[in-house]
Amino acid sequence: MRLEEEGKAEPLVSAVQGGSPGPSNGKRMNRVLLEQVAWLDGRRDEMLARLEKWCNVNSFTKNLDGLERMAALLIEAFRPLGGKLEVLETDGQENVDDRGEMVREPLGKLLRITCRAEVRPRVLLCIHMDTVYSLDDEFQACRWLDDERLNGPGVIDAKGGLVTMLYALLALEQSPLAGQIGWQVIINPDEEIGSPGSQRLLDEAARAADVGLLFEPSLPDGRLVSWRKGVGNFVFVVHGKSAHSGRDFSAGRNAVVAMSRLMLQIHGLNTDPEVTFNIGRVSGGGALNVVPDLAIGRVNVRVRTLEQQRLVEEKFRELTGAIQGDGIRASMHGGFTSPPKELIPGTAELQQRIEAAGALLGLPVSWHGSGGASDGNKFAAAGLPNIDSLGPAGGEIHSRNEFLLASSLVPRTKLAALVLLSMAEEQTAKSSVRA
Repeated sequence: MRLEEEGKAEPLVSAVQGGSPGPSNGKRMNRVLLEQVAWLDGRRDEMLARLEKWCNVNSFTKNLDGLERMAALLIEAFRPLGGKLEVLETDGQENVDDRGEMVREPLGKLLRITCRAEVRPRVLLCIHMDTVYSLDDEFQACRWLDDERLNGPGVIDAKGGLVTMLYALLALEQSPLAGQIGWQVIINPDEEIGSPGSQRLLDEAARAADVGLLFEPSLPDGRLVSWRKGVGNFVFVVHGKSAHSGRDFSAGRNAVVAMSRLMLQIHGLNTDPEVTFNIGRVSGGGALNVVPDLAIGRVNVRVRTLEQQRLVEEKFRELTGAIQGDGIRASMHGGFTSPPKELIPGTAELQQRIEAAGALLGLPVSWHGSGGASDGNKFAAAGLPNIDSLGPAGGEIHSRNEFLLASSLVPRTKLAALVLLSMAEEQTAKSSVRA
């Protein structure tokens, strides 16, 4: 089942009395919904205090102990919402190590909360708890840069989104409309590395839902994200033949040289701004008097369309095959962890609903594409219409300058809450018509 909304962005809702909608009824219901999200007005300091507490816990993707501490705080915070709360094992991650061997690494646990699973529409709300800042990074705690900007690890990507999602649901659940929609929350521990361990659970959740709301940050200027590029991470392993560089140099086959040629060929593919190839890391070799027999190259790729994704995969297979021979062997691993997020049926209707909610709040909503991926890419690939940038505004993510604009926290939460409440009110109106 997929939620297909009717009508335009104005009015947000059309209350139905006596079987026919009317403008005055719509205005009345809009006023009622605004009164319900006004509950959030006095929560700013409470929300910021919770955010700082969460950001001061290191939840780097590979810091399993930190993720466990973060999960405990989230369970405490989300438990008052009710519903069925589960802590689920993820599938871990397969990766190529620096010896060129495939290894499996464990990842953190995923939180899932389900409320009124039998009620439609069913909304999937999702954001991650992991960050990119390791335990040995200097960036470990929050500080205020001024009255408006809170600087901290994950403050905008995406612990600010966690706070926004929590309080939007609290606003829904204290409303008499809450029983009209079902929802499921997914908080995963591995989005920053492409959600490899969460993929199965994310796909399962997406296929059971009608619409998705994700709480990645909005763009720095406040715009929401419409489309996203797809992301691929590839590992190339080249084997040669070792030999003494002085006594038997000609018997060797230099894997580092072969890898260098391959990486230069891949870098040379950067001819279209829509498709980018980043040589992220190359390793190999050892003692300088030995011809190296192993080299590993790691490449990140971004594409705009599924056709571009197909062409990249085809070209990489071609290049990998072309460097083999005369004692050189090569293999390719990895792939596209997130396909391009293109517009699918139902997305435009969800955008209209969000625009209408923004208009009611006096919060202009506009859209722009992004070169970064999110779990929204995966949800769209599963057929779930979703908007994935409903978190607060800020900037300079993945850096020690990461900041949140404090003034955006309550308005963005109101926006998400109003979207949820409008869906619930719409179901109430439909029920009254059927009655």
